[in-house]
Amino acid sequence: MMLDKNFKPRLIILSDMWGKAKSDWVSYYIEILKPLFETVYYDCRVLAEIPTHNIGEAELHGQFTEGGISKAVENLVKLEVNASTILGFSIGGTVAWKSCLQGLSCRNIYAVSSTRLRKETEKPAVVTQLIYGENDPYKPDKKWYESMRLPETLIKGESHNFYRDKIRAYQICEMITKNLNKEKP
Repeated sequence: MMLDKNFKPRLIILSDMWGKAKSDWVSYYIEILKPLFETVYYDCRVLAEIPTHNIGEAELHGQFTEGGISKAVENLVKLEVNASTILGFSIGGTVAWKSCLQGLSCRNIYAVSSTRLRKETEKPAVVTQLIYGENDPYKPDKKWYESMRLPETLIKGESHNFYRDKIRAYQICEMITKNLNKEKP
């Protein structure tokens, strides 16, 4: 069997809680990763079936934690069967993690600023890289990392929304592409 040299692994990108409405920064990631992956972008707010009318941060966060995350997971697992890699931002990383626990097949998860993961007690059986700003007050603590047997990746001097910065996007994409190159025969 001959491998198609034009084959691209599938990359699912999951938004933060704001979704498409406030995610111009996602274009940084797509621009870099699209040549290497078949990319698919999902708005977590749409996956969670949360109305897109203008609501505040606290209300939006509450809608995710009071059933929206579960609904997003349910919908993503229905939409996707298999992905090589999932890149999730904030709530999107939590959706990726929980989707893999619910049967979504993938090789790698990159969860960026996914602070809700600190409440998880089970991890998916995939290669997982968690990336947080060093100054994010809600990132998991060292004890959690030890219990999950995961390495800690901190971006020095940064807080929660660092992933929206173009320079940081390049750094995160470099981590992904470096690992992609390790996987190739």
